[in-house]
Amino acid sequence: MKIKDRIALQFTLLVAAVLLLFSIAIYSVSEHYRQEEFYDRLRSRARTTCRLLVKVKGIDKDLLKAIDQNTLSEMLDEKVLIFDVENELIYSSVDDKLLTYRSALLNEVRQREYMEFHQGESEVIGMLYQEGTEPLVVLASAYDTFGHSKLANLRSTLGWGLLAGITITVGLGIYFAGNALRPISKINEQVSLITAQNLSQQLDEGNRKDEIAQLAINFNTVLYRLNKAFEQQKSFVSHASHELRTPLAALKSEIQLGQLFTKNNPDLEEVFANLFSDTERLISITNNLLFLARSYENLGKMKMAHVHIEDLAFLAKEELLSVHPEYTVIIDYENIPESENETVIEGNEELLKTVFSNLLDNACKYSPDHQAQILISTDAQSCTVKVRDKGIGISQDDLPHIFNPFFRSSNASELPGFGIGLSICQRITELHHGIISATSEIGKGSEFQVRLSHI
Repeated sequence: MKIKDRIALQFTLLVAAVLLLFSIAIYSVSEHYRQEEFYDRLRSRARTTCRLLVKVKGIDKDLLKAIDQNTLSEMLDEKVLIFDVENELIYSSVDDKLLTYRSALLNEVRQREYMEFHQGESEVIGMLYQEGTEPLVVLASAYDTFGHSKLANLRSTLGWGLLAGITITVGLGIYFAGNALRPISKINEQVSLITAQNLSQQLDEGNRKDEIAQLAINFNTVLYRLNKAFEQQKSFVSHASHELRTPLAALKSEIQLGQLFTKNNPDLEEVFANLFSDTERLISITNNLLFLARSYENLGKMKMAHVHIEDLAFLAKEELLSVHPEYTVIIDYENIPESENETVIEGNEELLKTVFSNLLDNACKYSPDHQAQILISTDAQSCTVKVRDKGIGISQDDLPHIFNPFFRSSNASELPGFGIGLSICQRITELHHGIISATSEIGKGSEFQVRLSHI
């Protein structure tokens, strides 16, 4: 989960929890207040009924019942029952006795003098009235229709309010989280554009005050140090390779000259032949190192043109067979292109020919039959060239390292080579924004794939 989404989620959960607790608190306080108010109404009704029954002369039970029936709200289903010391019902505000009672309950009311409890959905109070000649027990009950209706409305209001609050919180959380992390998103976009070619690029440091700006400043410092080290490395390899080329060329000329005077001495002739071979090897290594060092420096100076993949494959084949006529190279299509543009790419012809020449040379060199196969395939976006052989193969342990400079597979150490060719292939492919990969199996051969975008 992205940080923006995580912050928005956490913010939403926090606000939702606060709103929920707030709603519960409001509802609980409202319920408590409703209940206390309703119990006060029941207690007041019970006292009024007892006073009318006991203190007002000329009011009998039938008249009091008529008064109650005209003053009590039928919606509340109120009932008032009065009992004497013998637990005999001496007055009921209704004709039926829907309110059940037990002697134990009446005795408990006498003992505690006042009680509040529930009976089903109705709320009941029990109180001891002692203003007359004998103490009376009064039970008053009712269902607070109006109060519960208000609570239901409050519950609905709080529920919808909670839902609306959470919805607004989600939107605000996403907006503010995205707004707060937008500088980091910009830094990510800028960092994704930094490659080995533009290490000198700097990130936007913003106001240079907050934590994100400090991160950009520190990253720029690291980039500066990395670019400086990279430039020093490239400069060293480039200058060292350049400086080595002159004495090596002179050494090669002197060895060739010396060979002219060794025609009659087989031992010296062999020594000079070995010296010439080693010098050629050193010159090749030096040239390849110089190419690796200058490849990125010359990126903007490369001459790019429309190039047909098939032409490159045939040129690489001809160049290889001119040096090694004993090699065999087969070129074929894996699928027929729908149009000729599917095999046309934007690139540098000489560099791309070097890629295919190196891959073909390796394929033939490491195969007992000195044979390689090129398969060309295309799709809507890219063109793929596969170079296959039935050679010695590469172990799975060595496969991730084959594009490292000077790395050689453990089973290829006895064969000629110095481990730079694949590094050059990878570098050239990257310069053309392509991908090079390899699959292999020991004893069954290897397959190298070069994928390049066509026009």
